[in-house]
Amino acid sequence: MAHIRCDFRSEVLDMNTSMTVILPEQIKLSSVKVVYLLHGLADNCSGWSRYTSVERYARKYSLALVIPEVQRSFYTDMNYGMKYFKFIHEELNTICMGFFGFSGKREDTYLMGLSMGGYGALKCALTTPESYAGCAMFSAITDIEKAVNQAKDGKSEEYHAIFGNSVAKEANPYSLLMQDHDYYPSFYVACGDDDIRLFHSEKIVSALMEKQISVKYENWSGDHNWDFWDEAVRRAFDYFFKEEERG
Repeated sequence: MAHIRCDFRSEVLDMNTSMTVILPEQIKLSSVKVVYLLHGLADNCSGWSRYTSVERYARKYSLALVIPEVQRSFYTDMNYGMKYFKFIHEELNTICMGFFGFSGKREDTYLMGLSMGGYGALKCALTTPESYAGCAMFSAITDIEKAVNQAKDGKSEEYHAIFGNSVAKEANPYSLLMQDHDYYPSFYVACGDDDIRLFHSEKIVSALMEKQISVKYENWSGDHNWDFWDEAVRRAFDYFFKEEERG
């Protein structure tokens, strides 16, 4: 696998930014499955490759991984700050198609993320579900409205800078789920039994099932940490790609 730290300019952000890219070798990149792997609040674009075996798991299925940098933005067009949702949702795929020759086809495009990144992946998948074949969330923050309303002290100020006075409908996954689309990707959700954010995963699974959207939910002993996320991403890859490999 090729492991690339890519520094580039985003026109949406109007600045240089970074991403970690992991590519299979000796294979035409227009034919590979691409996983946009989103980091959490306290991370950057290096976390997934530093703290998990995600490269080894990707090698098993010849996957390409794109891990973008979004700071602490919650993958949102910020009230005071950059338009990180537009960057992730609209610009990044086009940039990667140009740099690496990815197909950009729905059947080749997947979103996965942990915690804040799980929220970002979910929001993208529900905004334009026809763009993705699958979406995985690990220990995700899904009830963002509750998280913002219950925030205290410095966290409340940070959320105000991101979301403004209230969470807009286009930033609320449960508002997005009220819209009807002809197609939805398959979802995979995982959260540790000891994670205080477990209710976020349980709530989104119930909402997806009520909408009759395909979702696989797994929980096992674990907390909000890299040990859990390492196992979760391995299981997500197996869930989405093992059957195709056999078939």
